[in-house]
Amino acid sequence: MKLFPGLLFCSLVLGVSGQWYSFVREAAQAVLPDQGQFCVLRLLGMSGSISGAWDMWRAYSDMREANYKNSDKYFHARGNYDAAQRGPGGAWAAKVISDARENSQRITDRLKFGDSGHGAEDSKADQAANEWGRSGKDPNHFRPAGLPDKY
Repeated sequence: MKLFPGLLFCSLVLGVSGQWYSFVREAAQAVLPDQGQFCVLRLLGMSGSISGAWDMWRAYSDMREANYKNSDKYFHARGNYDAAQRGPGGAWAAKVISDARENSQRITDRLKFGDSGHGAEDSKADQAANEWGRSGKDPNHFRPAGLPDKY
């Protein structure tokens, strides 16, 4: 029983592994030819969540690039704000990514510092900034003085 589904899956993977994206594009054009390449994602209701995840990644990348003291909360709020502007899917992606980041940070903090609770206050402040941005409030509330206008 497990052999047949495994063979079927492998044959499908091998059959489309070369250019699977062309299949998605062709299927999208067949369903909604005037909507462009993301119409399949729109049909599945995923465009907002994917765009929201991209917004979160862009905020994280900007934070790493800026490397500016006390700017962490601003980038948390900005990423969540931008993602939430994409709609319910973007807000969902922002919440999932933010919660996952904070939970993983909580685990690594315990591994590094034992049960001292180091980082718990920072995690709560990050979550407050995340919620601030997701609720549609201006992320510039957390913007540190002197952060370049590029961000």
